[in-house]
Amino acid sequence: MSALTPPDASSTPPTGAPAGTPPEALPATLGALRDSGRVPLPVKEEVRRALLDRMRAGRPRLPGLVGFGSTVLPQVERALLARHDIVLLGERGQGKTRLQRAVAALLDDWSPAVEGCPVNDDPFAPVCPRCRETAGRLGADLPVVWRHRGERYREKLATPDTSVADLIGDVDPVRLAQGAGLDDPASMHYGLVPRANRGVLGLDELPDLAARVQVALFGVLEEREVQVRGYTLRLPLDLLVVATANPEDYTDRGRIVTPLKDRFGAEVRTHYPLTVDDEEALVRQEAAPAGRVLVPGHLVAAVARFARLVRASPSVDARSGVSARFALAAVEAAAASAERRAALAGEKAAVARVADLAPAVPALRGKAEFAPGEEGREAEVLEHLLRRATAEVFRERFGEEDLEPLKAHFASGGTAEAGSGVPAADLLASVGPLEGLGALTERAAGRDGDLHGTDGAPEGAEAAAGVTAAALELAMEGLYLTRRLSKDEAAGQDGPEERSVYRT
Repeated sequence: MSALTPPDASSTPPTGAPAGTPPEALPATLGALRDSGRVPLPVKEEVRRALLDRMRAGRPRLPGLVGFGSTVLPQVERALLARHDIVLLGERGQGKTRLQRAVAALLDDWSPAVEGCPVNDDPFAPVCPRCRETAGRLGADLPVVWRHRGERYREKLATPDTSVADLIGDVDPVRLAQGAGLDDPASMHYGLVPRANRGVLGLDELPDLAARVQVALFGVLEEREVQVRGYTLRLPLDLLVVATANPEDYTDRGRIVTPLKDRFGAEVRTHYPLTVDDEEALVRQEAAPAGRVLVPGHLVAAVARFARLVRASPSVDARSGVSARFALAAVEAAAASAERRAALAGEKAAVARVADLAPAVPALRGKAEFAPGEEGREAEVLEHLLRRATAEVFRERFGEEDLEPLKAHFASGGTAEAGSGVPAADLLASVGPLEGLGALTERAAGRDGDLHGTDGAPEGAEAAAGVTAAALELAMEGLYLTRRLSKDEAAGQDGPEERSVYRT
C-alpha cells in the first residue's frame, strides 16, 4: 500500500489557477482505487510526509518566502511535523498569506474523493449522509473523482460581517420544505469549513471574526465537529487550519476569544526582512513593473533602503507596520514614470532613474500609518527618507575616484540637466563627453542585475544610453545630497515634471 506521491514545488500552480484534468490512468471507482493500492492519507499526515520527503531529498520545502529561512520556516516546519494547526502573527505585508499557500503546496498532486460530495469525502470512509447511503448502495462501483491540490486549498478573509452560516453552514429551508427534519443532517447547507474537508483552510485576519463566529470554531479545531442551530452534526472533519492575525489584536485585550487561542497547536511570529539584502531580494521577486521597461539595480537598492527607513522612522506608527507592498508600489511607480517619460519624449527605451521615485511619494502616503502629530507632514517625511536612501546607495556604489571626472566637469563651470521630465539623451548631452562614464555605469550597477518589466526589457543603444543616464543621475543626485553640488528645480511643460539643473 503506498501513499500518493507528494507534489514538486516547481509544478505547483498559483492559487486559483486552473488545475487541468487528472491523468487518465487514475481509478474512477472505489473498487479500482482499492485494487490500485493507493490509499489517501489524512491531510496532516499527507503534509507531514511530503515535508519530510523534501527535507531528505534536499529540495525546497516552502519556496517563495524571502528572509524566513532561519527564523519563521523552522517553526512552521516543526508545527507541521507535529500535525498542529497554526496561527501566524505579524503586521501587514509580512508574507503570512504567502506562507499559508506555501503550506498548501505540500498537498499531493491529486487526491480521490466521492463524486458529487459537498464535503469531499474519502471514498474509503465517507462521512456525510448522502455519501454513506450511496456507498452502501453502489459498493465497489462508487464513483471517484480526483481533485488537484489547488482545489483543496480554501482561503477566507475574515470580516466582521462573516456569519456562522458562511463558515459552518445553516439549515436549508428548501430541504426542510421537501420533508427533511430539522435535526436531519441532510437538511444542512454546508459552509466553507466543511467544504474545505480533506484540505488546507486559510483564515486571514482571524480576530476580525465576531465573537460568536470564533466560538463556532471551537468544535472545528478541537473535536472536529460542526454544530448548527442547537444540534450537533457529527461530521469528522479532516483539515489543516492555518490562520493569520495581527499581534495587537491577538491578545485577551484585543478582539480574539481567548479559548480559541488554546485550540491552535502552534503560534508563529512573522517579521519583515531582517537585512537589506533580503529586502532587495523580496522586491526583485515580487515587483512586476508593467510594460517594456528596465529598472536598474541601484534603483531597486534605493527602494529597499527607503522601505526600511520608513519602517524604522519614529514618524511612522510601528504598530501598523509598513507592508512589503510599499516597496513594490514604489518600484512599479518609478517604472511607470519612466514609461510615461519615454512616451511623451519619443524615447525608444524606458529606463527608470532616481528622479522617477519622487513622483511616487504622493501615492505612497496611504501605505504608511503616521504617528500622531505628523498630520500634514506625510509627504515631507517620505521625501526626506527617500533622500537618505538615495544617499546611502550613492555612498555604497561610488568611490571618490569614480566621481573625479564628474566633479571636474562641474568645477570648470559646467552644468547638467536631469529630472523625471528629461529624456536620457538630453541628460547625457548636458554633460557632454565625460571620461570614465562607462566605469561610473558599472559601479552603479553593483553586483545585482536589473529588474525588467512584464513585457521584458528594452534593448539596443537606446537602452544602454538610458542605463548610463540613470547611473549619471544617481551620481549627481548623490553629490547634491552630500552638499557638493547645488540643484535648481523647475516644473516642466507637461505639468509638475521636475527638470533639475545641477551646478556647483
